[in-house]
Amino acid sequence: MALFDLPLDELRDYRSDSAEPEDFDAFWSKTLQEAREHDLDARFEPVDTGLSTVKVYDVTFAGFGGHPVKGWLRLPADAAQPLPLVVEFVGYGGGRGLPHENLLWASTGRAHFVMDTRGQGSAWGGGGGTPDPVGGAPAYPGFMTRGIDAPENYYYRRVFTDGVRAVEAARSHPSVDPARTVALGASQGGGITIAVGGLVGDLAAIAPDVPFLCDYPRAATLTDRDPYREIGNYLKTHRGRTEDVLRTLSYFDSVHFASRGRAPALFSTALEDQTCPPSTVFAAFNAWAHKDKKIEVYDFNDHEGGGPYQEATKLDWLRSYV
Repeated sequence: MALFDLPLDELRDYRSDSAEPEDFDAFWSKTLQEAREHDLDARFEPVDTGLSTVKVYDVTFAGFGGHPVKGWLRLPADAAQPLPLVVEFVGYGGGRGLPHENLLWASTGRAHFVMDTRGQGSAWGGGGGTPDPVGGAPAYPGFMTRGIDAPENYYYRRVFTDGVRAVEAARSHPSVDPARTVALGASQGGGITIAVGGLVGDLAAIAPDVPFLCDYPRAATLTDRDPYREIGNYLKTHRGRTEDVLRTLSYFDSVHFASRGRAPALFSTALEDQTCPPSTVFAAFNAWAHKDKKIEVYDFNDHEGGGPYQEATKLDWLRSYV
């Protein structure tokens, strides 16, 4: 796919037209307050993986509504403690995988927590194990329009709340230094990372790669690739509901969370990415409030972005923070 979005010089100045709700902060303050009325109840059960350099714990904690959410905590076996912490969120359709997977961050001497995404984990990878017990109004297949009838019902209200509680759960482990916490993830995981970065004010850094869930008004009309296309397909059937849908989505647009970001940030984007178009990524990057920020641009890549090259960049960049 050739370049299809704005030229790079225009991307660097691009700002989203997404309208921020007047009660955005009140909505999220109330949402998190209600979640914290439930005991976090973070439980860490050792897993016998056969690994000798990494310890793995099967984690359960109370997310949105007190619902049990799963995760893995991986610790380097012989590292000095307390450890810096990397909290990772996964891409659309994926789950936390199997306990022996994804050993990169524990191999750097950091604690690594990966959150299962409720209701997902059946499209790729090693799967997931966290149900979403909340029902909703009629929706197009996928997750983008579940509960889209109202902000209070929307699927990502639950997921973003789970993300904040995941940070709290991982920080509660005695081997972790809460002051040295980084959030990161790619695609959907990148969008969750930005949201968590806007809701948790004391992270050491964030690193979202080719993030999803950014600048909904542009994304829904610029690309016909899923998952954004789920929104268009829903509106194709539910004619005349565009304004209501965009209002719901505005409470979950990472652009608005980005304007509340208080940590150094490393973003990445790919100029041929039709899944998460570069203008939508730059919309969140340009809105990110902390001055210490940079974005890696991969000229001829689609949604794979920088892949292992971006991993190497993050490994080097994070040395300055945790």
